[in-house]
Amino acid sequence: MKKGTRWLSAGLVIIMGLLAGCGGQGGGSAPASAPSTAAPASSKTEGSGYIQKIKDRGKLVVGVFTDKPPFGTVDEKGSPTGFENELARRFAKDLLGDESKIEFVTVEPASRIPYLQSDKVDLIVANMTVTEERKKAVDFTNPNLKVATQVLVKQDAGIRSLADLKGKKVIVTKGTTADIFLTKNRPDVELVKFDKNTESLQALKDGRGVAYAQDNIILFSWARKNPGFTVLPEKLEKEAPLAPAVKKGNTELRDWVNQELEKLGREKYLLELYNKYVKDELGPETNPNDIIVEGGKWE
Repeated sequence: MKKGTRWLSAGLVIIMGLLAGCGGQGGGSAPASAPSTAAPASSKTEGSGYIQKIKDRGKLVVGVFTDKPPFGTVDEKGSPTGFENELARRFAKDLLGDESKIEFVTVEPASRIPYLQSDKVDLIVANMTVTEERKKAVDFTNPNLKVATQVLVKQDAGIRSLADLKGKKVIVTKGTTADIFLTKNRPDVELVKFDKNTESLQALKDGRGVAYAQDNIILFSWARKNPGFTVLPEKLEKEAPLAPAVKKGNTELRDWVNQELEKLGREKYLLELYNKYVKDELGPETNPNDIIVEGGKWE
C-alpha cells in the first residue's frame, strides 16, 4: 500500500470514530441491538397519576363555601360543615382512609375556577352550576344537586314578577350564574355586586337593592328563616345540575369522583345528607328528589 493511501485510511478511521462518539450526544440513534433500558423522565409522574399525588401528600385539598347554609357553612367551632362539606369529608375518607385527611379552602363564587386553574385546590365542592361557558375552563364530574336561579324580594317591595325589576337595583354575588345571566340578558336592571353571599343577603335586608338573584335552594332556606321575604315563582333560567369540578384535563380525579358518586348513590348517601342538613331548612313539603341527584344520574 502506498504511503498516501495509508494516511487516507487512517484518517477515515478517526473520522468514523468521532462520528460514533457524537451519536451519544443526540446526533444519532442507538443501534437496534442495544436499546436503552432507562425509563423516560416523565414515566414516574404518568404512572403514579394525580390520585397517587394526593395519597403521597396525605390530604385532599377541597375548595368549599362557608357562607351558604345548609350546603356549606361553619359550626360554632369554626369547622366547615353542611351538606357539601360533609360530602367532601366522605371523599377524603374513601380516598385516603380517614375523613380528617382533608384541607378545606374557603372560596367565593368568582374564585372557584381560578383556584382550580392555579392548583390551589384539587377539587371544588361549592354549589357550582354546570354551564357551557364554565365547561370550557374546568371539567365537571357528574352532578350531585339540581338548582334553578330565582329572585328573593321583600314582600312589601311591590315586586311581583321579573318584569317588575326593570330599572331597579338587583343584588347579585360576583361570579354566580345569576350575575352572569343578568349581566348578559337584563341590561334594563342595575346590578349591585358583592363578593360573599352573606354580604348580598345583608344588602337586601338593608334596602340597597329591591331583589337578590341567586340559586333557589339558597333562597328558599333563607326566606324560611327571615319573615317578610319571599321567592318569586318565576325562574331566570331552567333547572340545571350542580357538580363538583376539577382542573381542566384532570380526568383521573374526575373519573374517581364519578365512581364515588355512583357508589354513594347505592347507599342513598345524598339522601342521608339531605335529611341531616337540608330537610328542615327547606321544609317537609319539599321533595328531596327535586334537590339531590343520587348516584350522579341526571334525568
